[in-house]
Amino acid sequence: MPKLTVNGIQVEVPAGATVLQACEAAGFEIPRFCYHERLSIAGNCRMCLVEQEKAPKPIASCAMPAADNMVIRTDTPVVRKARKGVMEFLLINHPLDCPICDQGGECDLQDQAMAYGFDRSRYQENKRAVPDKELGPLVKTSMNRCIHCTRCVRFASEVAGVEELGAVFRGEHMEISTYVEKTLTSELSANIVDLCPVGALTSKPYAFVARPWELRKTESVDVLDAVGSNIRVDSRSGEVLRVLPRVNEFVNEEWISDKTRFAIDGLKRQRLDRPYLRGADGKLAPATWSDALAAVAAKLGSVPGSRIAAIAGDQADCEALTALKDLMTALGSPHLDCRQDGARLDPSAPVGWRFNSTIAGIDSCDALLLVGTNPRWEAPIINARIRKRWLSSRLPVGVIGPQHDLTYKSEYLGAGPQTLADLADGRHPFAETLRSAKAPMIIVGQGALARADGAQVLALARRAAEALGIVRDGWNGFNVLHVAAGRVGGLELGFAPAAGGRDVAGILAGCAAGEIDVVWLQGADEVDTSRLGKAFVIYQGHHGDRGAHRADVILPGAAYTEKNATYVNTEGRAQRGRIAIFPPGDAREDWKILRALSDRLGKRLPYDTLAQVRARMAEISPVFAQIDSVVPAPWAGFGAAGPVDTTPFRSPVSNFHMTCAISRASATMAECTAARQAALDARTGTHA
Repeated sequence: MPKLTVNGIQVEVPAGATVLQACEAAGFEIPRFCYHERLSIAGNCRMCLVEQEKAPKPIASCAMPAADNMVIRTDTPVVRKARKGVMEFLLINHPLDCPICDQGGECDLQDQAMAYGFDRSRYQENKRAVPDKELGPLVKTSMNRCIHCTRCVRFASEVAGVEELGAVFRGEHMEISTYVEKTLTSELSANIVDLCPVGALTSKPYAFVARPWELRKTESVDVLDAVGSNIRVDSRSGEVLRVLPRVNEFVNEEWISDKTRFAIDGLKRQRLDRPYLRGADGKLAPATWSDALAAVAAKLGSVPGSRIAAIAGDQADCEALTALKDLMTALGSPHLDCRQDGARLDPSAPVGWRFNSTIAGIDSCDALLLVGTNPRWEAPIINARIRKRWLSSRLPVGVIGPQHDLTYKSEYLGAGPQTLADLADGRHPFAETLRSAKAPMIIVGQGALARADGAQVLALARRAAEALGIVRDGWNGFNVLHVAAGRVGGLELGFAPAAGGRDVAGILAGCAAGEIDVVWLQGADEVDTSRLGKAFVIYQGHHGDRGAHRADVILPGAAYTEKNATYVNTEGRAQRGRIAIFPPGDAREDWKILRALSDRLGKRLPYDTLAQVRARMAEISPVFAQIDSVVPAPWAGFGAAGPVDTTPFRSPVSNFHMTCAISRASATMAECTAARQAALDARTGTHA
């Protein structure tokens, strides 16, 4: 580890660190535009110049490796003059339109010009004009402001894996472009807005909406997939205006998907803001909370528990699931399930439905098998992490199931369970790749488990993991990738059929046969509501989606930005979302609705505060006693041995941009869907 001196302070840094990193380790800020910790080094903005003893001229600290006995000075007259000169060059063509620039108040160029720049310019020439580029419905361009830091180019190439941005022309005529004008196709494309140090790339849906100092900032977690990306929700006057990523090295690093960032306009559309009751004419009509709860209590009180069922939706928070489970148990109902898609997961074996290696564990993986999953659409953040590992080590990736462009090279092994069986038996060549790896990993998607033989496929995957050394002392590489934010939390809480209880398929069959009289849909919009028969349906949720259309009573709940709630991501990490705005109209937090109903039923739930609900959650599972950490699960048997169907696996996500009630209500996601389809039609020569 090299030791060097920075402004008289000796500092030791890891081998391979740069002078810029050494300066920051010593506590000195170094201005930069092109350098970013997660991207390759470009060294083209020269703003990070520092003085090195015995060097003939200032050095670019971002590109200079730190070495033993270096003597660095960061604030000498030479350095200050160099930085002023660089800033003067950068502002030659940059328009002075800060008052109308969306980046104003969050602009690195603006901040560094104030801190390190010159107070005048010696250039009188006209500024050059650059045409704006059309990058699709998410990213707005103003290319006159571009300073050619190439952060966006490097992100698209290295992190997103979609090489659609680059530089064209030379010298004064250089432009950042897509070569041929087209919409960006990456699911992570809008991260370039965060990376851009000037106002060249900004958020198109957020354009001219607000200034950063007007916003109330709330730390929360995303629920539009099962990754649990850490986010910051910015709101004003009771409205969510934007979502930005928060750094969490163990989950999403500092990236979020485009759906996480832009589906928030769906929070304003098709909202349920008051209770509804279906009248004698068959139409839903607004009602008071008192009338709605009375109607629900009367119905539940008149039906035996064996004829009552509850289905939890994909975005149900753990507090609501706890209250609903306790209420159903008090009513005597064993018919509970949180697996809307019918995934054959064993509720008794946590190791069989968690991402056991953890998301950060991908960084240690040296062989990977994907089974029935398309992580690029199901979990773009995890897919980016796999690509990061592939770039650093040329990770061998085998795929069983649907073929997609995953942004990294992979070997297609087969379409269905037979290939997995061949691997488990050691008959496939890729089996030796996994067996000889030090940290092999298997990721099983819901496309392999949400089918009639899902339990058998799960058992087959377990057998393969055991036979190929994917599970060994000190390493558990068996992973299940979920697509629903509420799924793992529901399983941790035991929101699954009790003894003699029905799962989702059984509940729907019972409704059709007249054996189930009342169904509670806790934000469940992905079930086939046409199979609910004549059952009395109570829908508790926040959007007027599929479940609400079938409901006899609607109880308006709060969306994820409108409540303090706990979610467990695909790796079993419990995280807290915090209230950013209040629910609209008469909508209420979900657990409070259930608590109020329990009083009407004479089955009072034993908690009155959020802290008491969370204490109850911790009683049920230790996961909820250790927030933002992963409690390892012991290896156990799971799945069910038996014959498997030869039908190929399919991904559960057919449209990345629309997977839930919120994203289906989003106009921005609708635009993205249309743009993606138009790009596909153009590529295949299909015309509407």
